[in-house]
Amino acid sequence: MRFSEVVHWLFKCLKGGSAAISPRVHRGKMAVVLEKSYIEICGFERESLLRFRQITLNLGVGLHFGGVKYADSAGGFSYEDSGKLLSVTSNRFIHWSTSGDTVQFVEQSLDTNLLNNSVRLHIPNCLLLPGGVCIQETLNNVIILIVTSQSVHRLVLPHPTRMYRSDLVTELQMQSIFTDIGKLNLNEPAHSYVLPFAQAVPASAPSTSAAWISHQGEAVFALASPSGSITAVTLPAHDQDGTVSIQELKQSSMMQRLAGWMPTAIRGDQSIPDLAISLAVHQLEDDTFIFALCQDHKLRMWSFKHQMCLLVTDMLEYMPAGRGEVKASPALAHKLRLFFSSSTGLCLAIYLAVPKRSQFCVLQLVASENNRYSLDHISTLFTTQETLVDFVLTASDIWAVWLDNDDQTVVKYISFEHSTTGMWNQVFVQPSPEEEVHVGEDQDPREIYLDVLFSPLRFTASAIIKALQIYKRGTERYSDLSWEELKKEVTVTVENELQGSVTEYEFCQEDYRLLQVEFWSKFYACCLQYQDVLSTPLALHISPATAMVCVLKKGFVSFLLPCFAVDHLYLSSDEYLFSEEETPIAEDSNLSRDVLQLVQCLRMVSESLPEDMAYEMDKALEDLLSPEKVSEKVLEGLLASDNENVIQDILNKLQDISNPTVAINTLLRELDLETVVQVENWSQSLRVRISLSQLYGSSVAASLICQAVCQTAMTRTLLCRDLLILQQLYLRNGDNVSRHTHIYLARHYFMHYFSLFRNADLQHLSVLELSDSSTPTSMLNPPTVVELFYQNVARKAIMSQMLSQQDVEGSQAMLHWPQMISSVLTLLCQFLWPSNPSFLFPECLMVNCQYAQLQEYVWLVGPWCQVNVGSYRFVLGHCYLASGEGQKALQCFQEAAAEVDKEEFLMKLTGSDEEAATATAPRLLYYNKVLRLLEDIGLPELVINLATLAISEAANDERSQAALWTRIFKHHLDLGHNSQAYEALTQNPDSSRQLDCLRQLVVVLCERAQLRDLVQFLFVNLHDEVVSIIESRARAVDLMTHNYYELLYAFHINRHNYRKAGTVMFEYGMRLGREVRTLRGLQKQVNCYLAALNCLRLVHPDYAWIVQPSSGAAVSI
Repeated sequence: MRFSEVVHWLFKCLKGGSAAISPRVHRGKMAVVLEKSYIEICGFERESLLRFRQITLNLGVGLHFGGVKYADSAGGFSYEDSGKLLSVTSNRFIHWSTSGDTVQFVEQSLDTNLLNNSVRLHIPNCLLLPGGVCIQETLNNVIILIVTSQSVHRLVLPHPTRMYRSDLVTELQMQSIFTDIGKLNLNEPAHSYVLPFAQAVPASAPSTSAAWISHQGEAVFALASPSGSITAVTLPAHDQDGTVSIQELKQSSMMQRLAGWMPTAIRGDQSIPDLAISLAVHQLEDDTFIFALCQDHKLRMWSFKHQMCLLVTDMLEYMPAGRGEVKASPALAHKLRLFFSSSTGLCLAIYLAVPKRSQFCVLQLVASENNRYSLDHISTLFTTQETLVDFVLTASDIWAVWLDNDDQTVVKYISFEHSTTGMWNQVFVQPSPEEEVHVGEDQDPREIYLDVLFSPLRFTASAIIKALQIYKRGTERYSDLSWEELKKEVTVTVENELQGSVTEYEFCQEDYRLLQVEFWSKFYACCLQYQDVLSTPLALHISPATAMVCVLKKGFVSFLLPCFAVDHLYLSSDEYLFSEEETPIAEDSNLSRDVLQLVQCLRMVSESLPEDMAYEMDKALEDLLSPEKVSEKVLEGLLASDNENVIQDILNKLQDISNPTVAINTLLRELDLETVVQVENWSQSLRVRISLSQLYGSSVAASLICQAVCQTAMTRTLLCRDLLILQQLYLRNGDNVSRHTHIYLARHYFMHYFSLFRNADLQHLSVLELSDSSTPTSMLNPPTVVELFYQNVARKAIMSQMLSQQDVEGSQAMLHWPQMISSVLTLLCQFLWPSNPSFLFPECLMVNCQYAQLQEYVWLVGPWCQVNVGSYRFVLGHCYLASGEGQKALQCFQEAAAEVDKEEFLMKLTGSDEEAATATAPRLLYYNKVLRLLEDIGLPELVINLATLAISEAANDERSQAALWTRIFKHHLDLGHNSQAYEALTQNPDSSRQLDCLRQLVVVLCERAQLRDLVQFLFVNLHDEVVSIIESRARAVDLMTHNYYELLYAFHINRHNYRKAGTVMFEYGMRLGREVRTLRGLQKQVNCYLAALNCLRLVHPDYAWIVQPSSGAAVSI
């Protein structure tokens, strides 16, 4: 996809930046990583559709009288040991979503692929309550508690540690805890209970709920009753007999008066003041506290053990102004969250939803003697956002997700302890796909729309399938289609719709093109609508163990990754840039101001750049044109159309930069990924090595990490593009600044370009013996080549690099998500950076037969990359071989030979051969490897050419010369080049090899009946050997089927050795007399003796005699 098509899409997320929150900084060769802003990466499904197992639990209840409806909700659960490397639950979590009377669960792992990990539970007529799902783990089980409008449920599933005998798991795939959920009888009393009061009176459905497992193993469900009380339903422990108990927590009339509450009839309104709108539960020692945020804006704390209200706090006391106005109306959207740690104790965060004055209050529960409790105020934080979807309280921060006025997702977080400015830290969310797709006049609308629809970063398969079903107005189901099959189905559907609307037989090309755009845009709009629905946020989930933040949406889960400092600066809007007093990429304060001013100028360039000019820059990169010349042309266009004096404003800002060259070089330094990446050997125990080999190894993690690479590369490509235009403006004004930006532009464009390339999924070739991975890649949605590289090669190298020197087993290393994912992303980008010595990525493409992608790779990096030049020529030669262009391949292999002893990949290529242990020159080892490759593919002409070239390199290596001449001989002989084969035979310096070749030459020419060639060869210094070979063959084979005696006779006659010729025929005749006693044998015997006599007559009489052979051999008698 072209950058001109994604620029607008990317900058839809540039709504704000962030301020510093944490001093933790991870420094590497890549840009500085600060946990001060985050970027959202969507974890789209890797299959065409996630396959949910359907389970229906019919309790026999009818529809609720009140017709109550609850909003869709979601939540997540992370295992306690999910942050431990040596654990079967590392990086493992469960998320769920509810809609009406259905709840669906998905268990995911970032380390291994989980089987049977998704289930959809349907409970007819029982609507899921807000807060109606709770998951807790015990030593042996994972227990899921579910609360509906008419029932409560408990699902007891095995804990992952009990499904496997050891934390040491070597499988590439593991069973989920939901694997055997179908075996549970959910109608049993131990699992389900119908609420007796649910249908007692109309409008009796609970408003919200909470649930927990007591210390005794009981399942307790707290439901906010419409009457204002809290009903607690307790199920006995799942492995014990008992009865269900129901208790009601309600304030006495005395407590109500003390709390300042009057009956609704006296006050004159119809709302129930103590109706809980948000519940939260915390277990403390032997008691459980239930916190209820009520309609009267008061927070009540109940003791479940003593069934009494211990604390009532009016939350309006924490509002700075307007309390009376707020108090007059009931609270409907307030929310309550808890967080507990041993260091801070129990903290509460209350969101007060007040139009235009919403705020968060953070309080700490303080206990005194005699069971008296109070709340200490920690912080009040204000927000301008209106529609809060969900928020989470952590030890130091509040994370929240909103919907803005355009129903776009907004995610922010803030430190409630250390924020002095009150400014929220921004998360750069994934924007919705663009509403319109630009189709150029020279582009095929179908190809462009398919490219956008099936891009890895845009649409889920669920949205496309839903749109397809609506578009076809049918009931077809497409759950089993692969990604390519789905693409084909979309194409056929839209084209059929188009053809069905055509009433004329003839169309001009332009009219037909406009008709294509109309129908494809109609289908695209349908996909966009469903993608927006699936992208609706429902909740936030933060793993306490790993600090991983997820946004749970209707159709998928997105993950938040720390933003690198240079990306943070470029993505931040002006209001956040103005608040930055310093930048982490520059230590000097003056330089920091220059960099911030420069980034503001870059943003102005980006915002003023029209789409057609952005397209020109993209086209220049794709066509390997000079970015500098194109950027100069773009600048001319900007100046010509600058009606609002934007360029002049940029020039004015540039004047405030005291040292532009240093500022530009500072930015470029942060964009430079050049480094020497050392792949460490595993120095850990077997247990640690196995755990490391699985870390971040699931398809979910691979897709997530590689999408992050794509997003990072795209952001930096746009930064470099704007910086290049800005430099042209400097040059136009006579200022000489850095001239290296175009190189970084080309490199980051390359990384983005390849992060979108799909895997061709071909078979491996093993001739080069370079791959040591057998990771399966059979996913319905084909991975990109970067995912292929990450899974097969890079992940092992990255984990080795990160943890090779740490005492992982002794220290029980914790997997802190922000630090780990930043390190993984940094190292992966360094492995992909073409100017680094590492050649792992193109090597991976080659051994996985990604020839089209590899050829494109070499074509893109060739003009500017000066590293691994020989290696690139070698892999390009491999691509030419795959496409049948042998001569081009041979040329590339010859050019690569000059770098054999200089580049790591080529040295590894030669070193993998068994001959590496000898004193053979590296270039000769290289030639031997290539010759084997050419032989296996079946290109004898190229083998002869390359072997002939290699002989010149082996002037002082007689052993290598002999091997090369033997190869040349063999292939000439196979091709029928008898003279050239004989010539190669005579040049062979090894007598044993020469004799082998000679024997093969004789046998092959005899079998081909090419005796004339054999007889006419001179065989200088090989005469006796030839005679011996033919004699041996003649005496060893059947006389009537082979004619070796006649060949030997002709051989001697051709050399005028008549006496020898006569001897041969005499021996032939004698053997015929003994072995072939037939008429035909007698006839041949007569002819042999006649031939022998004729030969003797041609010899001087003194020598006209022969020794009679005895027993088939010539011996003197």
